[in-house]
Amino acid sequence: MSVDRAVLVGAPLKTLDEGIAREHLEELTRLTDTAGGQVVDVVRQRIETPHSRFYIGKGKVDEIRDCVSAADADLVIFDDELTPAQGKALEDRIGVRVLDRAELILDIFATRARSGEAKMQVELAQLQYLLPRLKRMWTHLSRIRGGVGLRGPGETQLESDRRLIGRRIADLRKKLETVTHGRTIQRQSREGQFRVALVGYTNAGKSSLLRALSGADLFVEDRLFATLDSATRAVDLGERFEALVTDTVGFIRKLPHHLVASFRSTLEEAREADVLAHIIDASHPGWEEQKRVVEDVLVDLDLGDRPQILVFNKVDRLTHAEEEALSRRVRAFDETPAVFLSALRPETLEPLRALFKARIRGGLRHLSLRVGAHDGETLAMLYREGEVLSQTQDGNVIELEVRLPLPLAGRLLQQPSVELARDHGSPT
Repeated sequence: MSVDRAVLVGAPLKTLDEGIAREHLEELTRLTDTAGGQVVDVVRQRIETPHSRFYIGKGKVDEIRDCVSAADADLVIFDDELTPAQGKALEDRIGVRVLDRAELILDIFATRARSGEAKMQVELAQLQYLLPRLKRMWTHLSRIRGGVGLRGPGETQLESDRRLIGRRIADLRKKLETVTHGRTIQRQSREGQFRVALVGYTNAGKSSLLRALSGADLFVEDRLFATLDSATRAVDLGERFEALVTDTVGFIRKLPHHLVASFRSTLEEAREADVLAHIIDASHPGWEEQKRVVEDVLVDLDLGDRPQILVFNKVDRLTHAEEEALSRRVRAFDETPAVFLSALRPETLEPLRALFKARIRGGLRHLSLRVGAHDGETLAMLYREGEVLSQTQDGNVIELEVRLPLPLAGRLLQQPSVELARDHGSPT
């Protein structure tokens, strides 16, 4: 199977830090590799503002054309999103296919999607991206759009495609609404359980961490966007506490907005979670920028105000001194609770489990109850879904001191066989 040979083009603004600009191109190289392409050359040009026709200067476009010819390249990939007009002008002048970063990411998602839902989400994003670019594909056809008196045999291929894509987009949205409804029912069935959503930059180690916490056999690969489908697993926290932990799709800088919109139903898991665990690759030199990217996407999804825990993963790649310095830096400038661990070292995961347990305890109601000794079903429920601190029996009545999730406490106190002896409030 032939491999596409690609020339990469980076055109950062002159105001962007040189180190960050270099990191952007390195990431584009990894994206190209993930998509199955081979990078044969890289062209750079720092610009004041994007050129209206070519995004970059005309002379630089000619230089890219020469690079394509010399390297026998099949395509050119820009690190920034191009307008439909810019894409067409570049293809006409260079003579090969031109992609931008957004289109490359969409292509990766298309090859990585496994579940029916993920495939529909990616197709929807691709069609929304393609729709304004159809004219670039059909410039040899009539410019007349279909309309009254022009439909049927006289309709242009361009307009026909527009209508077909419009219908397919509507169909996909309807199907995804059905999937979203099903997810809502699933989440309702988990009411009362402590839920955690893992969010973070792609390749930060979310799937590896979920596998380490749960012991589940999850697919893990050291590549960008190795997994797209969310996975939820039960995690034993010890002391009879349990959390439902969901791995969500990874974020990346310059993430296509159509893609974010399409994956909203999947990311609803994060909206319903009790806490977001923001996974950060502690060994990455640009972790602070990656952290900001994730925070910006969370704000776009109206998740910026959700309770968070910062989880700095891959500390096994740091020296002890580097880990200590990172810890001091984070705790000095960020009030969000933070833990430092490695998904590859099980002994480092205990502080994260302890933070989850503290969150659970903070949401429990501390009560002293009297329950009839004959009510075995209620007693079993207290032990199964709550934390029983003490138990004594006085004749036919059992007195218990318990910590219970608020929904369970509310239901139990309405049962005639359960009497409230004392409400200790919520533990601190």
